[in-house]
Amino acid sequence: MTVLNNFFVTTPIYYVNDKPHIGHAYTSIAADVLTRYHRLAGRDSFFLTGTDEHGTKIAESAAAAGKTPQALCDEVVEQFKETWKALGIGNDYFVRTTDARHVAAVQKLLTVLKGAAAPDGREAVYPGVYEGLYCTGCEKFIAENDLVDGMCPDHKKPPQLLKEKNYFFRLQPYLPILKGMVEKNELVILPDERRREVLGLLTTGLPDFSISRESEKWGIPLPFDPAQTAYVWIDALPNYISAVGYGDDPQQFDRWWNRAEVVHLMAKDILKFHTIYWPAMLMAAGIKLPDRIFIHGFFTVNGEKMGKSMGNMIDPRKMVAIYGRDATRYLLLSQYPFGVDGDVKEKEFAAKYNSDLANDLGNLVSRVAKMMIQYCDGKVPAPCADIPGQKEMMEIAVDLPDAVYNHVCHFRLTEAFAAAMNLVRGTNKFLEDSAPWKLAKAGKTEQVGGVLYTAGELLRIAAILLYPIMPEKVREIRSVFDLQDENLTLDSARTWFNLPVGNRIALKDSIFPRLDPKTIPLLVPPKAEPVAVDLVSFEDFGKVCLRVAKVIAAERVPKADKLLKLQIDLGSEKRQIIAGIAQQYPPEEMVGKNIIVVANLQPATIRGIESRGMLLAAKSEGILRLLTVDGDIPPGSSIG
Repeated sequence: MTVLNNFFVTTPIYYVNDKPHIGHAYTSIAADVLTRYHRLAGRDSFFLTGTDEHGTKIAESAAAAGKTPQALCDEVVEQFKETWKALGIGNDYFVRTTDARHVAAVQKLLTVLKGAAAPDGREAVYPGVYEGLYCTGCEKFIAENDLVDGMCPDHKKPPQLLKEKNYFFRLQPYLPILKGMVEKNELVILPDERRREVLGLLTTGLPDFSISRESEKWGIPLPFDPAQTAYVWIDALPNYISAVGYGDDPQQFDRWWNRAEVVHLMAKDILKFHTIYWPAMLMAAGIKLPDRIFIHGFFTVNGEKMGKSMGNMIDPRKMVAIYGRDATRYLLLSQYPFGVDGDVKEKEFAAKYNSDLANDLGNLVSRVAKMMIQYCDGKVPAPCADIPGQKEMMEIAVDLPDAVYNHVCHFRLTEAFAAAMNLVRGTNKFLEDSAPWKLAKAGKTEQVGGVLYTAGELLRIAAILLYPIMPEKVREIRSVFDLQDENLTLDSARTWFNLPVGNRIALKDSIFPRLDPKTIPLLVPPKAEPVAVDLVSFEDFGKVCLRVAKVIAAERVPKADKLLKLQIDLGSEKRQIIAGIAQQYPPEEMVGKNIIVVANLQPATIRGIESRGMLLAAKSEGILRLLTVDGDIPPGSSIG
């Protein structure tokens, strides 16, 4: 496959209302893998990710935490950056919508749109009055017929009725043009199921959309009406061009937008904004459209929808702590085909790690290296033509790099990894069939070297093809055979006999140590099972005073492994309680939680420290989980 132009891939920018989880990591790892594959092929590539930091939710969360919106954003952004570092995600630019560069680019784009004419000759941006139901959680207006029992179906809260002056983008004249471009694949939307969904939306007569809000203050002011603040999508979507020079670096913008294949990756919940709103805005501004928009599915965790209230939001850094950086990348992206809805099964992580990485790949490295040390004086031996099965393996290997890269160019990442791992398994079988240890006993020294050279060369090729998903471990594998990075290319994988004869073998620790599943801590604690209790009367139960309390400070109790000392806000007063939750909840994770406490207990002394109350938790199979309260319930609220 010959590719002449540059490659520019983006993730969505992640909203900073919560810490990063594996949903964020999934898209970002995929973008990183794509970038590394295209660079292996010799293609100049640029990888963009970042954070979306404006809007009502951020302002309200900051106020609840007693912080400025900017301070809250700064804190959460660092968590994203630390997580990406832990996962080995090598983005070239991290955009923030609060950056001065992005703000300037958005204001330039707004100015251009304000002066643009729509295809029907009317202005592309015009003032108006919007009245509708607005969900703060979604950051969007919701049609009444989309509500469930008067509630937003996603956030289970009634929307607010808003009526205010807005500016609107005149979307409707662009819809037939966009429909024609999608039908002709001038704007490529993948997979085909999402393409059909977009074509369906384009035939429904979507209304013009609001690009500003009069009541919102945490955001970017409109340059032509500073009393109005840019609405979240007109602020967020331009990150894809602000990060590559729109507004301040024409040369960079030309290189990475005009002269590159631009690919947007995202999940399907933001399909409409990226496949309809964003292309229409670009058309109005006279800017090239993205080339391909790939929209992957949602995933569940252990068969359940992932969500904060479900308690199954997996922290990627905890996965890295257990499985390592590269194994985490591999385990998350190889569980099911990239692009479709799927289920992340935590119980399969350890089994897949041991099967694919420890047994197949790690064991192959160890076997080949140890036999080269034992039979070949610790050096890469010379190849030999008279080796049964060698020709067949060479034929498989020589075609594999192009097959893998073809999978990548069509976003079939899971198939790309599987093809490389099949070569690893084939090489293991080749070793078993060739049995160099038997050849050594028979004194066939040349054939022993030939078998081991073939196995080493096949391993070298497989490792190059696995490099984008496991870059750190592949470099470890290459260091065993004293291979240099300048030959870490797809062209090198296409060429046979590239393993230098005479290279010194340097085997250290196991590349992927085998894990004992029994010793691996759970990332998603099991749900607490109901416990049978003796019946009590309503009168007795009414004596228990349950209150919502906000944790304002937490620290470990010295010389007590299980105890935390919590300072809690009960609305009318602040108290101190001692809780035996330190092994499940580090103190830094407790601050800010809305917990439930029994507020009318007599004070008790635990380890010499007074405790005035008791928090509620559930326990199952030794795993403890707090009972918490969602939403903006003020401290001191009664529960009953």
